[in-house]
Amino acid sequence: MPTLRQFEYLVAVADHRHFGRAAQAAAASQPTLSHQLRTLENRLGVTLVERRTHGAELTPAGREIAERARKVLVQVKDIRDLAQRASDRLAGTLRFGVSPTLGPYLLPPVIADLHRSEPDLRFYMREGIPDMQAMELVKGSIDMLLGPLPIEGENLQIEPLFREPLLLVAPPDHPLANKSGLQKSDLKDAPVLSLDRRHHLHRDVALQCQKHDMNLLHDYEGTSLDSVRQMVASGLGLAILPALYVRSELPRGGDVALLQVEGWDVTRSIGAAWRKGAGFADQYLAVAEKIGLEARKLLDKR
Repeated sequence: MPTLRQFEYLVAVADHRHFGRAAQAAAASQPTLSHQLRTLENRLGVTLVERRTHGAELTPAGREIAERARKVLVQVKDIRDLAQRASDRLAGTLRFGVSPTLGPYLLPPVIADLHRSEPDLRFYMREGIPDMQAMELVKGSIDMLLGPLPIEGENLQIEPLFREPLLLVAPPDHPLANKSGLQKSDLKDAPVLSLDRRHHLHRDVALQCQKHDMNLLHDYEGTSLDSVRQMVASGLGLAILPALYVRSELPRGGDVALLQVEGWDVTRSIGAAWRKGAGFADQYLAVAEKIGLEARKLLDKR
């Protein structure tokens, strides 16, 4: 019968398409990985991997078996977690995926509070594009995900946590920054900067530009919220930024001005996700609820 370790090797090759990198990811020597894959092929009676000079490609059968093996490995991990949970306390390392438009401006006080209440819990934080991290969550590469909704993926538990306001900023010398009684109609044709289109925030900004007849600038897409703010400060246009970022970063410098637009009440929904049936699902829910509580406290201080 195939072993779980052999399945791990196969999945590693599927992910990296290179024996050396796959062996490194699987914490094995390359000869061991190659030998075990040969053994797996012999046991299954099918060729799984096409060996090439500069890499490796899975055969059609290999790709199908690798995807099924991945699901088996995730289920085994969740079973182990369930068996190891001897109390209500969450211990070990929690591999946590988070959106870069949210994590740095929310999680530091949350992690400090969790460390006080759960001293045996350690966080391994990974920032990334939410859609890609949802795929990593399904694959078992991370345990939990915090980001803008919707979070989409197979067999995921989604927990809405809070709504975060999205705020308009402009260069301090922009005409709108010095206009009293600012109305939504004053935003017509205003140029607006955003992150690149892989981010949920880009979609939110694009929707507001369409709704208020603003002009979304596609030639100047930022790689981070800081880069967007810096482009605003240079006079390229307005921006729509998350409130937790504004609260954290804008007081440190006066390079942009917050616009007070009458009737502007734009928000985005933030949630957490983990795999259904995860061994620590109850504890993940408790972590998510603490995050939501802390976020609401911070937003109430604005």
